[in-house]
Order: sequence, then C-alpha cells, then structure tokens
Amino acid sequence: MQIDYSLFKLVNGLSGNAIADRSFTFLAQNLATLLMVLVALAFLVPWKQRRDERRRGAVIGTAAAGLALLVAQPIAHLVARARPYADHPVHLLIARSPDPSFPSDHATGAFALAFGLWLYDRTLGTVLLVLAALLSVSRVYVGTHYPGDVLAGALLGAGMAGALYLLPTRKLVELVVRFAGALTDRVLVRPHSAA
Repeated sequence: MQIDYSLFKLVNGLSGNAIADRSFTFLAQNLATLLMVLVALAFLVPWKQRRDERRRGAVIGTAAAGLALLVAQPIAHLVARARPYADHPVHLLIARSPDPSFPSDHATGAFALAFGLWLYDRTLGTVLLVLAALLSVSRVYVGTHYPGDVLAGALLGAGMAGALYLLPTRKLVELVVRFAGALTDRVLVRPHSAA
C-alpha cells in the first residue's frame, strides 16, 4: 500500500494549477458520461462501414459495465478501503463520496465500455480506452482514488468485457444487435422515398 500512496501523492501533488485543476475536475466529473454517449452513438449511428461490429461492441461493453459494477459492489464493501482524503492530507478537488474507494466504479464502467468496443473495433475502441485511462488518472488527480483503485476497476471492467466476448454469448449479442438495431434504424434512418 505504500507504493499506492506514493503514486497517489505524486499525481495528486501535481494539483494547484488553476487551469489543470479545472480541467481534471471537469474530466473526473464528466468523462464517464461522455464515454456512455460515445458507446450509445457507436450503436445508434448508421455507419456505412463496420456498423454491426460497432453495435456488437456497444452491446458487449454495456453489458460488461453493468455486470462489472454489480460485481464491484460486494468487493467494495468487503474490502472497505477508505478514500485517500479520509486517511491522508490531500488536494481534494471534488465533493467527498460516502462509498468505499476500491475498486473505482468510474474506472470499472469506463474500461468495460471501452474494451467491449475495442474487441470489435480497434480504432474507435482505442479512442475510448484513452478516454478511460484519462478518466482514471483524473480520479487520482482530484484526490478521490488511489492508483490501485482505478487499476483494479480497469482490470475488472476490461476483464468482464473480455469474459463476455469469450463466453458463448454471441447468439444473444446478435439477437440484441438485430432487434435493437432494426428499431433504431427505423427511427434514425429515413427510408428512401419512391420517385
């Protein structure tokens, strides 16, 4: 735990610059929402290429995020790790949370979404993985998580996405993609009118 705290002090100790503080605070509070919107768009946008792959990735990522967050809850209460600001002097830039620190819910959900999409679309998935990593660093920067919290969340989220990808869930994923995809295509894509 000493290494975890030393890394925390290194990252959190960078705070104090008004522009960086505002930027990382914004990222820590809003990047998870942006990731959810991007995954939704990966499903909803009628891409000309790789539409079905992106939809499969969005389905796997979303399911993995939900399941990983369910798994994270009993782990958090079993480990019951206090937030950094409860045990150490920190530069806390966002409101305190009553939840345990380990694992980070933000990192868990973000990496599940990003890795789920990456499994089907390396380009878009890589962008989301970079955003998930940035979210994780920002949660340490603002003083609400140790690096080990976000690392555990990242492993849990990505691991759940990988497990769903490898398990025999493809038929279920295809069913969701076809059914939900057909509905969204009817709503979002205008049928060509007959001349």
